[in-house]
Amino acid sequence: MSLLAPPPPFPPAFNFSMLPSNLNPNDANPPWMSKGDNAWQLIAATLVGMQSVPGLIILYGGAVKKKWAVNSAFMALYAFACVLVCWVCWGYRLSFGEKLIPIWGKVDVALEQEYLFEQAFLGLFPNATMGIIDYSGGYVIHLSSGVAGFTAAYWVGPRSTKDRERFPPNNILLMLAGAGLLWMGWTGFNGGDPYAASIDASLAVLNTHVAAATSLLTWLILDLIFFGKPSVIGAVQGMITGLVAITPAAGVVQGWAAIIIGLCSGSIPWFTMMVVHKKSELLQKVDDTMAVFHTHAVAGSLGGILTGLFANPRLCYLFYGYYNKYYGFFYGLRDGKIHNGFRQMGLQLLGILFIVVVNVVMTSLICLLVQLIVPLRMSEEDMEIGDEAAHGEEAYAIWGQGDRLEKSAGFSAYNDDMITAGASRSNYNTSKSQVEMV
Repeated sequence: MSLLAPPPPFPPAFNFSMLPSNLNPNDANPPWMSKGDNAWQLIAATLVGMQSVPGLIILYGGAVKKKWAVNSAFMALYAFACVLVCWVCWGYRLSFGEKLIPIWGKVDVALEQEYLFEQAFLGLFPNATMGIIDYSGGYVIHLSSGVAGFTAAYWVGPRSTKDRERFPPNNILLMLAGAGLLWMGWTGFNGGDPYAASIDASLAVLNTHVAAATSLLTWLILDLIFFGKPSVIGAVQGMITGLVAITPAAGVVQGWAAIIIGLCSGSIPWFTMMVVHKKSELLQKVDDTMAVFHTHAVAGSLGGILTGLFANPRLCYLFYGYYNKYYGFFYGLRDGKIHNGFRQMGLQLLGILFIVVVNVVMTSLICLLVQLIVPLRMSEEDMEIGDEAAHGEEAYAIWGQGDRLEKSAGFSAYNDDMITAGASRSNYNTSKSQVEMV
């Protein structure tokens, strides 16, 4: 049998009594369902969920200025809840349901027992594929989020001048813990994409971690060369760009290509962030607080282009189920299929353009619609205060028995207590100065 030939069909009259009792089908375990694959999907989904809750919550909660820690962490939490509801109400079947037009399915809920217990699509690829190689969402997730976030930042407007001039992270150790959860969660993000516990999934997981590690180290080396010190924040940025860039390629490239992708993702986004950003009037104008344009839009586009260069046709066959249809440019040159390689690169570039245009237009329309209902931007006074103005809460209570500080009701109560207790004016001023310094 040829190595590329599909396996023989499953015998229709297979004697299930030959199987161990725990593998025998029943009403809760239909014959078509693989318990192992289903278990891996549940684990992968959990790992991806943990990337956001608590991964992104503590990553972004620790990466911002103290007065915005609650707001940043809370946005990751309620966004997770909102997206989950949207996904089951219309998003899943819009993506994987019955075809309406070539790029999306019919809108419907994915909540009824009759639908949820049916056999899903084959799991090799969504029916809406248009020829672009995007193994696990480097385009539809990371490039999209980078462009959408940058566009939304344009419409919302910049932070206060004080925050733009100085915006130190409030807890780097907490940020590192979130980054670690994000990195390890990517095992499920990329490894779960074949919808099977397959050799392709194993390759995707290995490539994911190799690329992320290479990218992180590349970013650190550049920081050392040009700034003289290894930056912890820079290491996290390099990790993220590596994870983003390998996502469209994870299961369709060789390990050596994953290293090249890591080298590129640790250097090119570094260059756009450290050099291009400072010279670009547009990038300077838009207040991209978390640098998602560089870590997601640039890295996602880079990953898509490199996938078009290095995609291995054999590995593409294992994932997509079609041989000779998906061909990396360099393999096209090697195998005398130059047309296939050029075609794939053209599709990868066209995909980037399509994603950028769709996200700019749709995000702009959403922002314009939202501002008709509620303001997109807080008042200048509230932006000076931060979390307490937005939520009535602060991230850290570091004085007394949890009293709030700096323009808070807790500080006013503290003032009253000091005066009532008959403290001397000098002691009161000293204490107040200490509090303000904290």
